[in-house]
Amino acid sequence: MGHRLLATCTLLALLGPAIAAAGTETSRDYRYAAARQALFAVGTRYQYGGSSPETGFDCSGLVAHVYQRAWGVELPRSTATQRHLGRPVKRAELQPGDLVFYNTRHRAFSHVGIYLGDGDFVHAPRRGQRVRVESVDNPYWRARFSGARRLDPPTY
Repeated sequence: MGHRLLATCTLLALLGPAIAAAGTETSRDYRYAAARQALFAVGTRYQYGGSSPETGFDCSGLVAHVYQRAWGVELPRSTATQRHLGRPVKRAELQPGDLVFYNTRHRAFSHVGIYLGDGDFVHAPRRGQRVRVESVDNPYWRARFSGARRLDPPTY
């Protein structure tokens, strides 16, 4: 897993200057900005109800924090509400910044993470764990995939 995280971080770090040099924000730029911001949270402890690096994160708190920082938008705080944001995306069409949802509590859409690209996503797993990067192809996550949503970038 360390190699996957390093490769993802390297890719996103390389894209940062190119995006900044472009001068205008495109939809793709926004998606990569969200993915980069999610990586900043890796290693933060899990805290039920948490929504900041200082307090820790639960899964939906992580998503709300990332999008507030990356896009300056306030997202709903619950997974149940986040599952209705944006538009549905097929698993095979995931792009960085997409929200990925899983059935972890015997109900669909009970867990959320942020897709990074290259088959990886960031999430706040559970009590006693830390925010981490995992593969969407891991058998555990593949079997529990509920769906994905793509958010439209803000218009100013």
